[in-house]
Amino acid sequence: MTTDSPMPSPPFPSTDNAVLRLIVSNAIKAVHSGEVSVEDAILHAAVHSWYEGHIHGEDECPGCDFRGELPKGIKRG
Repeated sequence: MTTDSPMPSPPFPSTDNAVLRLIVSNAIKAVHSGEVSVEDAILHAAVHSWYEGHIHGEDECPGCDFRGELPKGIKRG
């Protein structure tokens, strides 16, 4: 994928998402300050970015299910 390719639908937030930029900025600051290791900062940023993408997807398409054929609200396995 090139950098000018459109991002897929959730769980990926858009690259201009303010919360995504804050998550990445905070991860960089935490590493530079010595609060966390690079690995911990990457893990933290990945998890929170994934979640932000999920929220963005639900805002874009309420009622959509991006995880398979079961409708939203149905208990999975």
